[in-house]
Amino acid sequence: MSTRTFFVAWQERTPRHRWFPIGQLDADVSKPEYRFRYTKGSLEAKKEAGLTPLSNFPDFEKSYCSKELFPMFQNRIMRPVRPDFPRYLEELDLKGGIHPIDILAVNGGGRVTDSFEVFPKLVKETDGRFRCRFFIHGARHMNEAARERIGRLEPGERLTVAAELNSPLNEPAIQIQTSDRHIIGYAPRYLAEDLAATSASTDVKVRVVRVNPVPAPWSRRVLVEMVGHWDGHELMSGPDYQPLGD
Repeated sequence: MSTRTFFVAWQERTPRHRWFPIGQLDADVSKPEYRFRYTKGSLEAKKEAGLTPLSNFPDFEKSYCSKELFPMFQNRIMRPVRPDFPRYLEELDLKGGIHPIDILAVNGGGRVTDSFEVFPKLVKETDGRFRCRFFIHGARHMNEAARERIGRLEPGERLTVAAELNSPLNEPAIQIQTSDRHIIGYAPRYLAEDLAATSASTDVKVRVVRVNPVPAPWSRRVLVEMVGHWDGHELMSGPDYQPLGD
């Protein structure tokens, strides 16, 4: 199947800073055809945190289709005409000639000017495993010893995950740790709920793909790959992820 699914998460601006999955993008680049729908999480975000419809998608109940990638997503991908685009691809561990969707699957789609994040739906392989790549979150907030340890990470180095039981936001949080017990950051929020809700963390393996030196920002400093295995658990399948509209 050539269709790939992405979700959009939104962070409220109140002191709680909660994240809600609010939208789903289905992308079939072979046609091409793109469809955006809000998810049930958008209704929860509207009720609990005052979410208003996005400017490009003004109706919560409507399904939006296009032959081109919607501007909201295009604007989260560096344009190939920029002189630093080759270095950007290198930071993402990608090669030239790829589709923008492949970039979106790794870079997280975040922008400093808004409170949205874009991430791919995890799909289990035939043996029940899932595989994904992401940049470690929160590295710039770690202590000096952790940041120094980040500078010594090597490609291929194994890392571990651990549930954080006293998260200040009262939400699931998954620490990324080195073998010598330095907490160097966190898994993305969209993985935390699935990992924390099951015993899957014992079946998860994480390895360093690459460490990008300055001038790469902390948000693109440590790229890792996570491989896990779930039996009888459907990833990203909770009520908030269910699409609205036709």
